Amino acid sequence: MTKKPIVFSLVREQSIFMTAIMSLLTFLAVLALGIALAIGTGVVRWNTQWDLFATVQVMDKKNSDTVRKIIDAHADKITQVTEITTDQMRDLMRPWISGGGALENYLPQMYELEFKTPTDLDSVGQEISPHARFLTHAQALASPTSAGWRMIAISSFVLILVLGTIGVCISYIARNTALLHRRELEILNQIGARDTYVAHQMQVIIAKICAVAGATGFIVAAPVLLLILGAAHSARVGLMAMLDIAGGGWVTLALMPIAITIFAIWITRRTTIKILKNN
Repeated sequence: MTKKPIVFSLVREQSIFMTAIMSLLTFLAVLALGIALAIGTGVVRWNTQWDLFATVQVMDKKNSDTVRKIIDAHADKITQVTEITTDQMRDLMRPWISGGGALENYLPQMYELEFKTPTDLDSVGQEISPHARFLTHAQALASPTSAGWRMIAISSFVLILVLGTIGVCISYIARNTALLHRRELEILNQIGARDTYVAHQMQVIIAKICAVAGATGFIVAAPVLLLILGAAHSARVGLMAMLDIAGGGWVTLALMPIAITIFAIWITRRTTIKILKNN
């Protein structure tokens, strides 16, 4: 009768601690990735919304007729032309400039144009630029777009830190478990158990804990992301209102706990075999 190898496991305190810490780290990882996806969607929508719009500012009134002729000559390339009146500009600038009839002498003549294609925007813009200021909405709104990309970079950096922390925690747990069960490891070696068998036992333990922790972390993170998106949409205007996570994004978020579990299993195997070889 062949004696079965001894199979060791984490003590109860270790199991509870590891489940709690992995749940927290999975929550942070899903949250960081979700925020990055939401902002990325917002930035893309923001740019797509405004990439066909431009504002023309005629600073010198002598060029007004020339600019108007250029706009009329390219009517087939323009979807909509909106001339901003002096009264409208006065209303827009009222919070910053007060009173004075002389204000009208310094206000430019302005048009808001919507083009059919980006090529049309570029070609008409080149003709208007020598006579007036031609400013695309994408250029004017570059600051919010840049801020969005910076927030994506920050979220990605946080995600990398969380994954690094997961690797450190798994490595520490595997090392600590090996030290606590040194006697069992010696017995396993004496009966001829391979290092891969011992590592497999640790991998099974870690996989079970990460599966529970991953599900917990995702279940908690999903409502938090929905609350963030709801708060952003309530702004109704600006880049924040564009934030969203599409169906594919939610699938990616759901796969994150699985990816973390696979990563943890790999770290466990690598750390355990390294400890066994050193012993």
